[in-house]
Amino acid sequence: MNKAVYPGTFDPLTIGHLDIIKRAARFVDELHVVVADNYKKVPTFTTEERMDMIKRVTLDVENIVISSTEDLVVRYAQKHDITLMIRGLRNIPDYENEYALYQFNRNLNRNIETIILFPSSRNHFVSSSAIKELIVHHADISPYVPKEIIKDVQDKLRPKLD
Repeated sequence: MNKAVYPGTFDPLTIGHLDIIKRAARFVDELHVVVADNYKKVPTFTTEERMDMIKRVTLDVENIVISSTEDLVVRYAQKHDITLMIRGLRNIPDYENEYALYQFNRNLNRNIETIILFPSSRNHFVSSSAIKELIVHHADISPYVPKEIIKDVQDKLRPKLD
């Protein structure tokens, strides 16, 4: 069975993330979408909330497993017999971060290969941080967040940021 892992903080999930999930799922028999926290970021949503949002927007994707890890993603992959990691790449700062991450992962486990997917052109600038900024200013986030979770994102962030 051909399996891949697509890790991210998904805080919150964007249409850019969803685009990568749906495209990556076409290349493998089983895609593990893994909520993995970044030590540099304090998540707004709990791990369970993020996993729930992913589940609700991927009901039409039959070959995904949604889970989380507090460990390194390469260890998650090794534990689940996954040899392919999917990463999204939007811009030059992403490239620098992803290249460094690739080198670390490669040093930890040479059997896990990384594949980079570029976002669709309409999602090139979409980020979870930008979504939060738009909500602070009461702007419309519907072009950037899956419709199934817009209310969750607004409800969680507006009281916190107002």
